[in-house]
Amino acid sequence: MLDVRQYFQATNPSLTLSIDNEEHRKYYIDFSSVRGGQIIEEMCSNITFFSPDEPTCQLFSGHIGCGKSTELSRMRAELEKEGFHVVYFESSDDLEMGDVDIGDILLAIARRVSESLDALGAPPKLEESKGFRSLLKGAAELLQTEIELSGEASIPGIGTFKGSTEGDFSAEVGVGGLGTVNASNEGLSFVALGIGKISAKVKESPELRSKLREYLGPRTASLLDVINNELLEPAKAQLKAHGKAGLAVIVDNLDRVETIPKPWGRPQPEYLFVDRGEQLSQLNCHVIYTIPLSLLFSNDLNRLTSRFGTDPTVLPMVPVQHRDGRPCEEGLVLLRQMILARAFPNLSPEERLAQLTEVFENQETLDHLCQISGGHVRELLRLLNDWIKKQRKFPLTREVLDKVVRLRCNQMVNAIDDEEWALLRQVEATQRVSGGEAYQVLVRSLFVFEYHVEDESWFAVNPILRSSPQLQEG
Repeated sequence: MLDVRQYFQATNPSLTLSIDNEEHRKYYIDFSSVRGGQIIEEMCSNITFFSPDEPTCQLFSGHIGCGKSTELSRMRAELEKEGFHVVYFESSDDLEMGDVDIGDILLAIARRVSESLDALGAPPKLEESKGFRSLLKGAAELLQTEIELSGEASIPGIGTFKGSTEGDFSAEVGVGGLGTVNASNEGLSFVALGIGKISAKVKESPELRSKLREYLGPRTASLLDVINNELLEPAKAQLKAHGKAGLAVIVDNLDRVETIPKPWGRPQPEYLFVDRGEQLSQLNCHVIYTIPLSLLFSNDLNRLTSRFGTDPTVLPMVPVQHRDGRPCEEGLVLLRQMILARAFPNLSPEERLAQLTEVFENQETLDHLCQISGGHVRELLRLLNDWIKKQRKFPLTREVLDKVVRLRCNQMVNAIDDEEWALLRQVEATQRVSGGEAYQVLVRSLFVFEYHVEDESWFAVNPILRSSPQLQEG
């Protein structure tokens, strides 16, 4: 018999499926047939078929929570099958998303690549390189309140840095459980640990971030050269020697950078991906960045594509209805399976449907959950998770689902102002979203969803808001 607590945990909306995990693979549902094609396969082909030996840079976007991380996990697995060494990481683990600069992203990539190659046992030989050691020396001088180049300084949480008037530099970084790493002979391990410690400290402190950027800002070109020439190029050569096809880096969660303006007024996403996008595209390996969906509705979209030399790839919603309002049975079939797979991961699709009433009072109730979610994967799981928590027994009933939906609707309505209601009414009438800051808010706040079905694309108001009186006014 299905356990309520176990199902609640399996439907955790914060759980990102990893294709490497056997249990997670049982939960995975391929939505490509209703999402406009083989998106991940096409992105992989851009690397493996069209440009395996030349650096590429791709942009991946979509509503937050629509399943991008799960698809990127699948991309990682596909690239690894083709012989590539893939470095995947969630940038939100390394960066303060409300205050990100170009140097922060580049350092995070350098750190994660260094860690991954070191763990692989195929590190490039960095013994003769002084670039990273010089970089960390400069960072140490800024983060230390006072440092004597002829003496020794210890930065809390980072380690001991030693310098001399001749400009020689060495460092000892103490890390609990790992001992001491010496820059003069450990190369790659030192790069990873040194950057990691510095990044951790500056993430906690706006003042330290500001000091570090004073140093990195005018040296971004030099930082790129160091990363490319002293890390990525030697790494690719070493990987080839170990039989790998190349190196690919997937930087997830950059779509979560806050839209707050920089001190000079430029919104952070436009600053990072438009103003500084050319530098992000100059790494000498294959790179995939996630970017905020709002950029696709920005007046700077043409500049964005020009900087990166490619159009962003968008992962749309799973359609629950066609543009004319008819139910989209293909989408509903897959969403039913996504929900039932969390309850019965070891059963076939047909067997899961046969067990449906162990979880839900009937199929119509499950279909209503799918439809009210708008096909947004995380929103669907969030509603289901709240539903389980409120009812705490099977079968789950429509009456309790309606209460959960009303509560969610009230929460959303309270966050919408009069101007945004007017824009939502326009979207409801035209099924289109234009540029402009207010429209970007609608998309980022999940008030509006984008769909692709049979070469058609359109926008629709989040179904949870459809019953709101404010949407019918005017």
